[in-house]
Formats: sequence, structure tokens, C-alpha cells
Amino acid sequence: MVRVFNALIVTLALSLAGLAPAYAQGYPTKPIKIVVPYPAGGTSDILARSIGQKLSESLGQPVIVENKPGANGNVGAEFVARSAPDGYTLLLADIGALAISPSVYPQLPFDPAKDFAPVTMVAYSPHILVVHPSIAAGSVKELVALAKDKPGKLNFAISGVGGAPHLAGVDFALRTGIQWTYIPYKGGAQAIADVAGGQADVTMNGMLATYPLVQGGKLKLLAVSSAKRMSSIPNVPTIAESGVPGFETGSWQGVVAPAGTPRDIVTKLNSEIGRIVTTPEMRDKLGVQGADVRTNTPDEFTSFIRSEMTKWAKVVKDANVKLD
Repeated sequence: MVRVFNALIVTLALSLAGLAPAYAQGYPTKPIKIVVPYPAGGTSDILARSIGQKLSESLGQPVIVENKPGANGNVGAEFVARSAPDGYTLLLADIGALAISPSVYPQLPFDPAKDFAPVTMVAYSPHILVVHPSIAAGSVKELVALAKDKPGKLNFAISGVGGAPHLAGVDFALRTGIQWTYIPYKGGAQAIADVAGGQADVTMNGMLATYPLVQGGKLKLLAVSSAKRMSSIPNVPTIAESGVPGFETGSWQGVVAPAGTPRDIVTKLNSEIGRIVTTPEMRDKLGVQGADVRTNTPDEFTSFIRSEMTKWAKVVKDANVKLD
């Protein structure tokens, strides 16, 4: 009897083990949601909608992009972290929500290192330093001189306290010895729009969402934050070569799923999303607006996120960045 019972247990275990791959092979069987933890119009939103359209075509199911802004990306990130780990709710977020938040939010309701199953990084872009056209500065040196002449008078628009643009501004101010007043918004799109509208003076943000306003004459571009000049705008100097040696910042975006999502579903998503963003069409689309395609394996992306968390924790500590 015992032998028969044990045999039944083994048979049942093997049968159940075989269900996971079968389930993943049939994935997806219903619409997929990509959550963007910022308002519509920002870099992550633009990427999510471009990827979502192509992902829907390749997987044969609708892909819905849903914006859940708030708390510098933490509202949307927590929503996905608490969602069912079945591959039907994904998060397309950036460096802020996935790497910086743990350092600036002591009571963060989720752990980026434990509560997500990283799928792949999708893009990287340096920040561009822009001002409203009315600001009497046509270069980094002139902006620094203006800021020193009027300490605290220039308003620096940020996508959220503790986000990558905020820390870029803090690092710039520390290195140049200036002071400016930070104005937080619920997302990069709103911050950029207010600088373009003259409600704020300066911002640093990803080129993907910012450069179209430069082309339209709504913003004045002073420099890029990359280590080297960008091939798409070779006449624009870097911040480092403009009198701030060693300055280099940027933002990256990636896709993650809730922790516990079946590995073969993560692998399938990694393959499909990687294929989509590396097509000539997507490379050109991102390249024109200053972003580079960056993909990696789930394990590589996991390691990258953890290394970025360590890096930005040091920056936050050194700059004594605190939430009000």
C-alpha cells in the first residue's frame, strides 16, 4: 500500500511539474498590461507604447499601457510588485523607481531587488541640460555664472524628489558651487512642459522626451550629460567639457514582472521585447531622439539593477538628499 501511495505521489508531482511549461508555451491567452509609473508623455511612456504595439502584433494579444503615476514612480511599481506573477502585468520603469527609490524612501513598500523578476533593459539615454529661451545663458559657463549671481533664484524642474533628474541637478550644483530651487512634478513630461512654458527655468531629463521641444524652439539646449558628444547632435558640448570635469549622468528604462513569474514566461518576454527594440525601426526611432537600445538577459539585468542601487545609494548619502 505504501509503495502504491508513493508511486501515486511521484506520478502526481511529475504531472504537475509538466503543467508549468505547458502553461508558459500557451502564454499569452489574454491581454497583457504594461504599467508605466509616470504620467503620459514621458520617456517611459513613449517606450511602453512603442513596445506595446509591436508586442501585441507578435504575441497575438492586446497589450494595454496603463499610467499609474505618483511618488516618483513608486505607486505604479508597488502595484506591479503586488500583482499576480503570471506574466500579464508588467512594469516599464526607469532608474528612479528601480534603483534610486530604495535610498530616498526609507519606508518603501516594495523591494526592487526582491519583488520583481527583471526581464530586460530596453534603452539608455543621457540627460540634456535645457533652459527656457528667456534665460540669459547660452552655455554651461553662462548658466553657472547666472546662478552664482542670483543664488537660489533659478528654478530647476524635476520629475520627482530623489529621481535621476533631481540627483543630476544636485550633483551639478555641488560640483559648480551653485544653488537653485527644485520644483518637483509628478513626472518628467510635466516638468519639461513647465520649463517650455516659462513656469520653471532649468531642467535635465532624457532626450527622448525633451529634444522634440528643443527642435520646436520651446527649449534652449546647453549641453548633454554623456561622457562623449552624441553623434546625433555633434555640435552640442558635454557638461564635462563645458567646465564640469567628470560629470556624467543618464537614465535607463527596463521591463520587469512581479517576482515569482515563471522563468519560461520571463524568457519568452525577454526574447520578444529584445527582438522588438533591436529592430532597425526602433533603433532609428530611439537614436533620432538620443536614446541607445540596451538589452540584456534576465540575470544580467538583475545584476545591473543591484549594482545601480549600490551606486545611487552612495550618491544620495554623499549629497545628503532627503525627502521633506
